[in-house]
Amino acid sequence: MKTVSLFLATLMCSFVSYLALAADTQVEVYADDSYPPYSYVENGELKGIYTEILQKAFSRMEGYKVKIKPVPWKRGLSYIENGKGFAIYPPYHRTKERPYMWPYSIPILDERVIVVCRAEVLTRSIRPIWPDDYFGLVIGNNAGFSSGGDRFWEAVKDGKITVNEANGNEKNIMMLGLGRTDCYMNDRISILWELKQLKANGMYDEGGKHARLMEGATISIEQGFLAFTATGADKFPHMDDFILQFDTVIYAMRRSGELQKILDDFVR
Repeated sequence: MKTVSLFLATLMCSFVSYLALAADTQVEVYADDSYPPYSYVENGELKGIYTEILQKAFSRMEGYKVKIKPVPWKRGLSYIENGKGFAIYPPYHRTKERPYMWPYSIPILDERVIVVCRAEVLTRSIRPIWPDDYFGLVIGNNAGFSSGGDRFWEAVKDGKITVNEANGNEKNIMMLGLGRTDCYMNDRISILWELKQLKANGMYDEGGKHARLMEGATISIEQGFLAFTATGADKFPHMDDFILQFDTVIYAMRRSGELQKILDDFVR
């Protein structure tokens, strides 16, 4: 009798566990597949700072089983626009340009665009004000990027600043290290992450063959979010609860310092 009772109890526990698992809402979230170091695919695996943060956050949410699917950014936006997609990361807050995207989560990370310079450029002169303190210099920029702000590009047009463009972080950092430019502007974490890779691969000898680099002025600050579809909300009755749980977990991760540790681990 005891054996039968134990068997029935075990069976009941297994059945309850199955029901709890079966009750989990299946959710698919899209991720930018080409935005290193924040969200990108490498050797078939989705990686990145946002990816690591969101994987941990989703694992702590009750009642959901979340699958992250990497897609080209424009395709992901189209899925959100036509209501096929539930959510995507990590867009900036662009309510006017993307009325089909609402609501947004609380901010996940601050993405700070800065200017990095050869140490001698900054030690010769304190340059806290952008772009005025950088007149007369050659600034590296990723080809096709419009970072810098209106006043910066006006100064370029007036001949007060020279821009030297190259494709990607690696080429711009190498040009800076070899003294072909004075400074380079881009997202801070992207620069630090790429510099870390170059040093690890023996391609950048800071303080030796290549210049020692220092951070200069902050140009702008953006924030990345998890954003949801505004056109297909009726298909996702769990949206409000999902957002509430996600925001709560992200806030706790921020307060505990866990977000900062994930960020630091990528660039140190």
